[in-house]
Amino acid sequence: MIHVIATIEIKPGTRAAFLEVFHKLAPLVRAEDGCIEYGAAIDVGAGLAVQPPLRENTLMVVEKWADLAALKVHLQAPHMNDYRIAVKDIVTSVQLHVLQPV
Repeated sequence: MIHVIATIEIKPGTRAAFLEVFHKLAPLVRAEDGCIEYGAAIDVGAGLAVQPPLRENTLMVVEKWADLAALKVHLQAPHMNDYRIAVKDIVTSVQLHVLQPV
């Protein structure tokens, strides 16, 4: 199994528009072979001393995949290409962290 943490930066004031597109995409991704978990998350104030300032224009997508091959197929899926087109004017940057459990 692998874990993926995608950090998505969006333009100010576009969170609702981004989430509208994402919530249409998520069921298609979850139906893919090898997808174990796929969901978006945003910062929440927890009042913890070690927590950095909240980020209004950042979303995290937390993913689990059966293996790297499943992730690679996912990244080429037609609905992922449609998603990229739909959010091209909203998203300013994306970083993927691909991790393995130890």
